[in-house]
Amino acid sequence: MLLAVLAPHPGEAARVVSLNLCADDFLLLLAPEQAVAVSVLAADPALSVVAAAARHVAAVRADAEAVLALHPDLVLAGPYGAQTMLALLERRGQRVERLGQPQDFAAIATETRRVAALLGEPARGEAQLAAMQARLDAVPHRSPQRAVFLEARGYAAGPGSLAGAVLRAAGLADVGRDGRPGLEALAAHPPDLLVTATAPDYPSMATDLLAHPALAGIPRREVAPALLVCGGPWTARAVTVLAR
Repeated sequence: MLLAVLAPHPGEAARVVSLNLCADDFLLLLAPEQAVAVSVLAADPALSVVAAAARHVAAVRADAEAVLALHPDLVLAGPYGAQTMLALLERRGQRVERLGQPQDFAAIATETRRVAALLGEPARGEAQLAAMQARLDAVPHRSPQRAVFLEARGYAAGPGSLAGAVLRAAGLADVGRDGRPGLEALAAHPPDLLVTATAPDYPSMATDLLAHPALAGIPRREVAPALLVCGGPWTARAVTVLAR
């Protein structure tokens, strides 16, 4: 009976390998029983929204021989990185699908439906999108606070970025303007809210600026980096964090 429940739908890829963190998230969210292997980053909770599930799946490096040895029906990858290796897989007749990088919630919906269709799980895709929309619809209507999403090296997320889309969905007014506002400007004209997304397990000089004493007096909200590394239905959880 268990085998009947987990059996793949007719026509879908029964053995899927993921070589990209974003693909890992989609694969283990939509079709975990089809996952033969995922990337080495999938089990890292600082970066992955499916880290718990990934611990039960083999990890594979982006190496053509290692991937072909798994005999996958489908390889999911990203639009950047390891493109020479992916081209080699395709020359060997391997089916490879490169996922996009959605930068707003409309694009997330489109990409989720596309990946769900590739995996033969459209109903699961729609369920994830329904949960995403419910989170977005639950954002309270109030006068928007002025917010800056401050990233590594002092850059502010711009209006065309995924972080910018999260700010807008949370009802915040993005005043970062896609640049480097600088400590002096932030201290002299502080926003109502400073938003950051840092991974404590990965300290770096690039993020030291975010802990500068000049910013200590600005109210701050921290978003888990895993929610923003890739755009997916899970990204709505970042909106919930900022809208509360």
